[in-house]
Amino acid sequence: MSRNPSFAQAPAKPRHHWSLYILFAFLGALVTFVGARAEQKASDDATFRKLIDGYCAAWSTGNADNAAKYYSKDAGLVFYDVSPFSYLGWKEYDAGVRKNYLDAVESVSLTAGKDLRVTRHGNIAWTTVPMHLDAKMKGGKTIDTQVRYTGIWEKHGKNWVLVHEHLSMPFGG
Repeated sequence: MSRNPSFAQAPAKPRHHWSLYILFAFLGALVTFVGARAEQKASDDATFRKLIDGYCAAWSTGNADNAAKYYSKDAGLVFYDVSPFSYLGWKEYDAGVRKNYLDAVESVSLTAGKDLRVTRHGNIAWTTVPMHLDAKMKGGKTIDTQVRYTGIWEKHGKNWVLVHEHLSMPFGG
């Protein structure tokens, strides 16, 4: 009996070729995720650099009204300042900073350093950055000191606002 070439068996295909497809799909997803995360980090850094610089410019006017837009107005939030110690909510912070500092200042300059660190998880982010404070008080005294700054931000709609902050100065500063 002769063999019919139309019934010849095809060469055997590898049985596990699907595992290569899964591996390539996984690697593609990983590269996409890493790229998206790097893009998000760059975007976050730029967003919060702009916020921090605006925050410093607002406080440098010596008018708390200009800084108010950076703060959540929710009651019960705690803000730690250099002096006195803490304020409960924006209303108390606003009144306290005016009384304890801004009413006594002739000029003020707050500048953020270059070492801004941003960590974000969804609608919450925290920032740390060294700052420099220069102030001339109405009585003639001057302040020239480094300030350590930590801000906790929450996204409300399209805007990021501070829900907590902590400022401190080195001892002897």
